[in-house]
Formats: sequence, structure tokens, C-alpha cells
Amino acid sequence: MKKKDIIFGVIWFLLGLVLTVLCCLERLDEFWSGMGSALMVVGIVRLLRSYRLSRSETYREKREVAETDERFHFIRNKAWAWAGYLFIIICALSTIVFKLLNQDLLCMASGGAVCLMLVLFWVSFFILKKKY
Repeated sequence: MKKKDIIFGVIWFLLGLVLTVLCCLERLDEFWSGMGSALMVVGIVRLLRSYRLSRSETYREKREVAETDERFHFIRNKAWAWAGYLFIIICALSTIVFKLLNQDLLCMASGGAVCLMLVLFWVSFFILKKKY
């Protein structure tokens, strides 16, 4: 097991535990309780994955292939592209729906998300165009 993975797993778990305990003691609101629970799960998953990597040679080989294989990189990049396209379409449609429902705050939030994604896309495009 890599020490870094173990350390981060423990840190995430302990941070989640602290947030959850503080919420139980009513020092923080319920949002942080959910965040703490999620962080504890992330820590446990990281620790279990580290344990499994140290015990199973076949699992370790599968993970190394998934991290280094060009086909997986291509699929991963395509998945991110699809997710971005779908996010833009969903937010654009929700902007219209929220406006029709007179939910101006939600309309502005989803419209702002579309604008932010488009700005990020164009900035990334011009940077990558110069790089490649």
C-alpha cells in the first residue's frame, strides 16, 4: 500500500468524523453532517482500495492498465466531453423552464452555469490551441 493513499484516507475519514460529531453536538448545521458522512465514506473507500491493491496482484494490474492504457484515456476524455455537453443542454433547458415558472434565482443560477462553462471552454480551447 502506498503511504500517501493511507494518509489521505485517514485524513478524509477523520475530517468527516469531526464534522459529523460537531453536527451531533449542534455546533454546525445539518449540511456539514452530510458533508462529514460523505468524507468518511471517501476515506473508507480509499483505505479499502489501498488494502485491496496491496493484497491482490490481479486487481493491481487491472488498475495499472486502467491508469496507463491509451484506450481508457480516450474513453475517459470522451466521457468528460459528453458530460460537458449534457450539462450545457440541461442547464440551458432548465434556464428556460425556471424562467417560465417565475423562479428567477434558479433561472439566473442555471444561466450563469451555462455562461461559466462556455467561458471555461473558450479559455481552454485557446490555451490548448496554442499548446498543440
